[in-house]
Amino acid sequence: MKRTISAGLVLAASLGTGTAQADTYRLTIASSHTTALPWVAPLETRVVAEANDRLEAAGSPNRIDWTEAFGGSLYGFGDTLAAVELGITDIGWVGTLWEESSMPYQNVTFYTPFTTNDPQLLLDTFNRLHDELPFLAESWDEHHQVFLGASAADTYHLLTNFPIQSVDDLRGRRILAPGASGAWLSAVGAVPVSGALTTYYNQVETGIADGVLVILTGAYPLRLQEVAPYVTLVGLGANFIGAMSVNRDSWEGLPDDIREVLVELGREYSNENGALLQARYQNVIAAYQDDPAVTVSTLPEEERARWAEMLPDLAGQWAANLPYGAELLDAYMAAVTDAGETPLRDWSQ
Repeated sequence: MKRTISAGLVLAASLGTGTAQADTYRLTIASSHTTALPWVAPLETRVVAEANDRLEAAGSPNRIDWTEAFGGSLYGFGDTLAAVELGITDIGWVGTLWEESSMPYQNVTFYTPFTTNDPQLLLDTFNRLHDELPFLAESWDEHHQVFLGASAADTYHLLTNFPIQSVDDLRGRRILAPGASGAWLSAVGAVPVSGALTTYYNQVETGIADGVLVILTGAYPLRLQEVAPYVTLVGLGANFIGAMSVNRDSWEGLPDDIREVLVELGREYSNENGALLQARYQNVIAAYQDDPAVTVSTLPEEERARWAEMLPDLAGQWAANLPYGAELLDAYMAAVTDAGETPLRDWSQ
């Protein structure tokens, strides 16, 4: 499925005798998910929409001829890393949350719950850490691609078919949870159950699970509140989930001015991801509060603190298995606290 760079970068005709020669570079930009998601939408509304305008404003004769392939038209959610690595797409959203064995450093937030609920802070932090810590950039280079901008998801809460006032209410309950977050539930006596956003509704409706640990921006469009009407705001933390990246061959075949524009837009991609998340998150909270069939409550702060303390040393165990794990853990916690956040638990200790 590899393509040669000549298939992705095509020289256009000269503008004419005595004028600067204009090159048109054909680039595919793609995602396994639709542009309805906050970490995919900016690929279209920011990167594609503005790249050529930025080039024109800078006086560059170069342009990009975009091919957009969103919504899984080229590959599925399990192939996002390979799709960019092999050049199936030149630029794409890579979901590192599904690539723990290949990109373990990018999964640190799943081992540090209760650190921050602010996705924009998380995005800013990981963009900076990728600039400052060589091994983070190298982890992308190992997969033949260049990191351009971080993506994040909003904080995790609980939707259940029973009320929750204490972490004790979770004991023995079967709760759907993605990936490493199952350990967050085991610590308080709940039983983590595997599933995916697209299966959660049916699993709760049929009694396979009693509820879901989930991001609200994902839960609401799937109407999970219909089968799990108790919304308990816990705030287990926002998470780094992936990035906008570009295939290394494609990158090296681009002129400097296009690279500069893509680097600039990569960080703006992150900012738009954060803004969309925050707006949609607030809208979902309001919609739940306005729904008479939904009961919204907030887990008391002392119960959140209990939950945080009941967790095993998830971060320490994670870091011990990686050459730069401790370094990243220290840098991440320091960056968050330096930004004014107060984590419920300092995972670097």
